[in-house]
Amino acid sequence: MNTKLHSPRSRALGMHLVLMLVTGLLASQLLVASQPLSTPTAAPAAAAEPAVVEDATPWGAGYFPNTLLTDQDGRQLRFFDDMIKGKVVVINFIFTTCSDSCPLETARLRQVQKLLGDRVGKDIFFYSISIDPLSDTPEVLKAYAQRFQVGPGWKFLTGEFADVTELRQKLGLFIDGIDNGRNKDHNLSLIVGNQETGRWMKASPFENPWILADQLANTLQNWKQPSVEESYVDAPEIRPPSNGEELFRTRCASCHSLGPQDGQGIGLRSIGPDLIGVTRQRDPTWLNRWIREPDRMLAEKDPIAMELFDRYNRISMPNLRLDQKSAQSIIDFLHEETDRQHPPVAPLASGSEEPEHHHSVTQPNVPQMQ
Repeated sequence: MNTKLHSPRSRALGMHLVLMLVTGLLASQLLVASQPLSTPTAAPAAAAEPAVVEDATPWGAGYFPNTLLTDQDGRQLRFFDDMIKGKVVVINFIFTTCSDSCPLETARLRQVQKLLGDRVGKDIFFYSISIDPLSDTPEVLKAYAQRFQVGPGWKFLTGEFADVTELRQKLGLFIDGIDNGRNKDHNLSLIVGNQETGRWMKASPFENPWILADQLANTLQNWKQPSVEESYVDAPEIRPPSNGEELFRTRCASCHSLGPQDGQGIGLRSIGPDLIGVTRQRDPTWLNRWIREPDRMLAEKDPIAMELFDRYNRISMPNLRLDQKSAQSIIDFLHEETDRQHPPVAPLASGSEEPEHHHSVTQPNVPQMQ
């Protein structure tokens, strides 16, 4: 068999071709590696959404009149510019000769002021505006504020009758047919609000003072204050109140306490006497009438009524327009609460000798009426 032998030249040519092929492949790889990486084309930026701009509150200078009022120190203030613009406020309408609702409202707001502390006059403002400007001069209003021992940041104001009536209408605190100028019956509601945010709400003078304080300090301030995390598991069991207790808490507790744990420790109630023990110290018939008709008893110069009036800064106990049954339910509650805090001493068994130290005609450990 003939075998064809490759010459040295042909072998060299083949090796050259292989070398060229390898070199070409390497060059192509180097060329690819040397090319810059392409940058992906950025997607067109999405158009920025327009910022949501909150509409200006409708309860501004265009709604509220800029009524000129005078405070208890004789300073003149404009209602919108000086009193409510950009502020959290509480506003009510009173007259100083009122014998029913006005003292109750003032006493309740005094409790709220004490709970708020030095924030009143800084970022929360109290205004009581008279509906009887002929009688309630700045001097009269100042004396009224002093009797209730109100703190700074609370102004008592007077102005022209027509201007004050317009303010009451704008604030929703005027009732046609009642607030008609023929008498001094008036809407019992007060109003709290934040003029800057446009949040306003009516409140009752019978409201719990802690709830009112929380609305002014937190709700209307957009919750600036940190909340206290507490579990409902730790909440005390609350018994349903009797009718007498409910009346006491909503009508009487603005001025009166029931023992040292009922507000006296933080100075909430010092306008009237503490009522623990009162049912053991006062005649029940006298007490029932005093709860129902304190104004008449003062007009009649009842000696006990006059003594209490003079002792407690000459602040008249308001006539709460309670009937005899309601007054008795309050008395029953006061009696039960006195017995709960100071259980009566059991009577001595027949034939037993009374200990020498029991010579007091009143129950031991029961506070005496001041």
